[in-house]
Amino acid sequence: MYSHTLLKPDGRQLTLYSRYPIASNLQATSPSNEPVQANPHLRWHPLRGEWVAYASHRQGRTFMPPPEYNPLAPTKDPQFPTELPQGEYDVAVFDNRFPSMAVTAQDPPVSIVETMPANGACEVVVFTQDPHASLSSLKLDHLDLLLQVWGDRTRVLGGNPKIQYVLPFENKGVEVGVTLHHPHGQIYAYPFVPPVPAKMLEQQRQFYQQQGRSLLEDLIQKEIADNKRILYRDEEAIAFVPVCARYPYEVWIAPIKAVGHFYDLSAKQRQGLARALKTVTLKYDGLWNRPFPYLMAWFGAPTDGEAHPEAHLHAQFYPPYRTSERLKYLAGTELAAGMFANDALPEEKARELQAVLVNFETPVPL
Repeated sequence: MYSHTLLKPDGRQLTLYSRYPIASNLQATSPSNEPVQANPHLRWHPLRGEWVAYASHRQGRTFMPPPEYNPLAPTKDPQFPTELPQGEYDVAVFDNRFPSMAVTAQDPPVSIVETMPANGACEVVVFTQDPHASLSSLKLDHLDLLLQVWGDRTRVLGGNPKIQYVLPFENKGVEVGVTLHHPHGQIYAYPFVPPVPAKMLEQQRQFYQQQGRSLLEDLIQKEIADNKRILYRDEEAIAFVPVCARYPYEVWIAPIKAVGHFYDLSAKQRQGLARALKTVTLKYDGLWNRPFPYLMAWFGAPTDGEAHPEAHLHAQFYPPYRTSERLKYLAGTELAAGMFANDALPEEKARELQAVLVNFETPVPL
């Protein structure tokens, strides 16, 4: 992996990554030269026992620009600078112009509840310069590079003592709120472990303390033995519809053996995860012969400097579909009570995805 870091005219950092050497004369660009003025803060929610971020400057963020203007696409026109410079590279990562958290945040307002600066980070990860591509269309070595990029960003962001948890994710499709169509994801780095990963980590911690092994690794072995919901498997990685899926077509991807972070993966594990990632996204797009919307989130160990042998890096895909005719969004019981009601059995949706044939350079065992 090759990387090259630049500073944008507005003061934000840009890091380019590639499978090949990157020219040293590339010039960073930005839609605006005005420095980013962001001072988000957190307020404590006493009933839920969790922090809520407030970033009013985000009201001016880019939303569904016209097709002729793509702020994530490189351009040679100096009158319309964009986020990405001209040049040869594969993946670009830069600070979000409209962050919900910032390491420089300070002086939170006084309130009737506890407040603190939202000392985190928000980065945009552009998967490829091709605005018409998607994860399913990228080559395996490009996906391998992306896994390395997520690892490098986790190491860099997690190395800040203010950062306790790093979450890479992708929102794909307008159905899940995407405002820019260029293939990209985001990375949020939090000053605490957020509620959802915290709850999962606590379950994993209790199991590890009692059994001396990874909870997810144990579940994966049971899924392999059951052999009903697996979409992809090799010696290193697996993709499956979990037996406890909360969403129709929910899929998990993981290394079979537990690792805590992307940067802990071996080369073979990365290659297996790249194949699993391509297989799943191809199956999603082939299900109804259209780009399939989803939220993909990668959960790993905290970056608090402590050992977390219980943590098992993995991705969870949450599609918004209930059926091919009807969109599925969170409703009363999910949002209010936190209990998900799934109208379809995981086995049924697994069979639908298993039946979707995929074709790419490396044959996919099913």
